[in-house]
Amino acid sequence: MQNRIVGTTMPVLEFALDPNESIISEAGELSWMGASIQMTTHTQFAGGGGIFGAIKRVAGGGSLFMTEYRAVGAPGELAFATRVPGHILPVEVGAGRDYYVHRHGFLCATPQIAISVGFQQSLGAGVFGGDGFLLQHVTGQGVAWLELSGEVVTKDLAPGEILRVHPGHVGAFQTSVSFQITRVPGIRNMIFGGDGIFLAALTGPGRVWLQTLPISRLAHQLAQYMPSQPRETTEAGVVGGIVGSILGGMK
Repeated sequence: MQNRIVGTTMPVLEFALDPNESIISEAGELSWMGASIQMTTHTQFAGGGGIFGAIKRVAGGGSLFMTEYRAVGAPGELAFATRVPGHILPVEVGAGRDYYVHRHGFLCATPQIAISVGFQQSLGAGVFGGDGFLLQHVTGQGVAWLELSGEVVTKDLAPGEILRVHPGHVGAFQTSVSFQITRVPGIRNMIFGGDGIFLAALTGPGRVWLQTLPISRLAHQLAQYMPSQPRETTEAGVVGGIVGSILGGMK
């Protein structure tokens, strides 16, 4: 199996598979493939887990279905592109080398990789679309390719070293890193600071990959350019606008 990452701001991951080699991904990730590639979509992960593995994937923000792409009878070409501007990050997975990844960070992997929910916490309505904060746990044996949005900044934390991060900027980190959601200190900071009301506290030792373009912030910036219905300026509308502005700063 050979692979290469092509492109810069909207990269694509290309594979050249030998006969009977395969790659797995969540349903809907495919960009293009050669004639010898055979698709098999099912709830059971190629690395195992059955229906319970599928339920764990959904709980972790993933898809119920996984797709295996296998070269049958001849070598085959296969490709996966990023959904937003960003980077594709390959990570070696094995004993003592598993990872927590943001909910949309898994792109594809070799067959013996498994995904489950690693962390889940409700952060209240209006934050991350009201879905709370989710991390996927990537385990198994092989290679996984992660999709991180924007630029990628790598931090190596020493034992006991703490890095506080806006949750949307958390791309991935080794499981040796301790993770906790904390509140921004001070009521004024939470309401008027414009940086949200939650921070992720990452404590070393271990490696952390930060992404500079959280999807929630991208969506918030684009929302102001989307067509909207005219709204009557009533007392309730004014109050709603103020509250909406405050909540907007929390994203």
